[in-house]
Amino acid sequence: MIYFYARVSSKDQNLARQLEVAKGYKEIDEVFCDKQSGKNFEREQYQKMKAVLKAGDEVVVKSLDRLGRNKEATKEEIKWFKENGIALRILNLPTSLIDYQGQEWIMDMVNNILIEVLASYAEQERIEIKQRQAEGIAAKRASDTWDEYGRPKKEIHGFEKFLQKQKDGELSVNECCRQLGISRSTWYSRAREL
Repeated sequence: MIYFYARVSSKDQNLARQLEVAKGYKEIDEVFCDKQSGKNFEREQYQKMKAVLKAGDEVVVKSLDRLGRNKEATKEEIKWFKENGIALRILNLPTSLIDYQGQEWIMDMVNNILIEVLASYAEQERIEIKQRQAEGIAAKRASDTWDEYGRPKKEIHGFEKFLQKQKDGELSVNECCRQLGISRSTWYSRAREL
């Protein structure tokens, strides 16, 4: 069986480019897609795919960073594929697409070098994205225009009254949230502000 795995980092990103690439490969039997960070492998669809894999299967990804962005964790996953007899095909890594016909040691040697470089690059890119994001947030907060950005705060009429009832043991947090029409995270966030 041949499986294609696609991943983007967030729900608002589009998988279309990766899925289009999958059509041009071979006959793909099944596609698994996640919209989640590549920082680890605790992804629902990825884990479902791993659960059905067996020796002789192939897993195809567009690029190594679509598999994962944590260097050590990605290397462990690649090792798992190899130990379980599953071929990993990385479309932007042509050496992973060659059939070495009994000379797999050559493929291993070349791919190990390339994977080390690409995994390091993917991990470094993730670190830089987080750093740029933190710098952008810090700069925006320092500019006195922070309140103009992000989701506007929801008006919660009577919050203080419900907070007092919860503190007095008259109502549970869940009951307060239900009556106010807010989530528990909104409740605790607003409670911290007060």
